[in-house]
Amino acid sequence: MPRSTGPRRAPTPSLRKILSVAHAAALAGGRRTLESFGKRLGSETKDDGSPVTAADRASEREIRRVIARTFPDHAVVGEELGAKDGDARVRWILDPIDGTKSFIHGVPLYSVLVGVEVDGRPSVGVIHLPALGETVEAAVGLGCRWNGRRAHVSDVSHLADATVLTTSVRALEARSGQFQRLAAATRTQRGWGDAYGFALVATGRADAMVDVGLHIWDTAPLLPILVEAGGRFTDWSSEPTILAQDAIGSNGRIHEALVQLLSDR
Repeated sequence: MPRSTGPRRAPTPSLRKILSVAHAAALAGGRRTLESFGKRLGSETKDDGSPVTAADRASEREIRRVIARTFPDHAVVGEELGAKDGDARVRWILDPIDGTKSFIHGVPLYSVLVGVEVDGRPSVGVIHLPALGETVEAAVGLGCRWNGRRAHVSDVSHLADATVLTTSVRALEARSGQFQRLAAATRTQRGWGDAYGFALVATGRADAMVDVGLHIWDTAPLLPILVEAGGRFTDWSSEPTILAQDAIGSNGRIHEALVQLLSDR
């Protein structure tokens, strides 16, 4: 008789199914944030100096609840509630409020981020902007969508015509010393930051986003979203990775020019 090899693992779910759950989870977390948005909020300061509110934690708990309803055995890591071990083939990476400073001040440019790695590959991403009623989402091979319609990056091909975004001019200047050159080389510069800036690039409303001081929960959804929208997401050495602490998301056409400009000393 053949030997028993133990319990058989369930097959890895399709990316379409994972994206559907990621979408539902991001919207559920977003609804929880709206219960507090625009109100006077208390916050704590974490060890890294960033703020956190009760709404951050409530949003992450809700996101995890929705994921566990369908995929109770998957691994999860979140900015506020840490890591949950599970089936390492699929790992969910959560930022319940990206842009907490905006959220605290009643600025609607914060987002809920859900990224998913499948077999170690960034495969699914959702940027949900609850206060704006916008969702940008993608899965590898399935394209990028913005509120249900196909999203695509811009066709700007020269830095001189580009609109480039960043979260913090001060942080960017401290990291590279090249902000003035970046400003001189591009048409328009704006501080529409955090994941909102990357969402604008993926939907063709801006041409590039340059950011610094990132963590994996900030970046996990961005690579599949930008690539499926026809653009690029890399670190400053042009490597496509969600481990980037400093990153560029662009329409692809101006990407290498930005990499070169930021790396020049």
